[in-house]
Amino acid sequence: MISEWLAELQYRLGAALDASGKIVPDTSWSAQLLSSERLWMMIEGTHLITLMVFAGTILFVDLRLLGVAFRTTPVSRISDSVLPWTVGGFIALLMTGSALFFSNPLEYYHNLAFRMKLVFLLAAALNIFWFHVRVQANRPEWDNAERPPARARAAGATSIAMWFLVIFAGRYMAYDWVTCMNPGALVSAVAQCDVHDATLEKIDQEIAQ
Repeated sequence: MISEWLAELQYRLGAALDASGKIVPDTSWSAQLLSSERLWMMIEGTHLITLMVFAGTILFVDLRLLGVAFRTTPVSRISDSVLPWTVGGFIALLMTGSALFFSNPLEYYHNLAFRMKLVFLLAAALNIFWFHVRVQANRPEWDNAERPPARARAAGATSIAMWFLVIFAGRYMAYDWVTCMNPGALVSAVAQCDVHDATLEKIDQEIAQ
């Protein structure tokens, strides 16, 4: 069901139809975005730049939580200083990431690295929630400590690990071996390549040859 909806976005939304009612190839909004080299590259470039801003500001806080940098600066001071940049970076990441996904949604959804990226993003989000709800509850007690308590250090270490894995998985999305183009057994199973292929077969019947 999800694959069919994504195929609707990728192949039908905004597409022109020929006299017989079939989809004219590469005329959907998704296809036009993907084939628009300058616009797509601008979006991708902005995505990477804002990723550096977002991940970089988080890294400042995480290194302080680990007690390996900025040890004489209160945790709250660092966190409050970078928060506007973190939030701004996250909003820009969300917007540009959504646009990149829209350019090729069916293929991204059935990409092993993309699915791994979603798992790591969820883990990173849960770690943020745990930090703000549980760990940070008594921050005034250790805000000025050069070495924060174990739970704070664990949150910082988990954050660094998860965001590294998010970036790592995102980088590997571009490789063919994690897609359904020529999948191995693991990729085929995890990425649900059988569903991907069945969806493409249905779409091919609607596209003018």
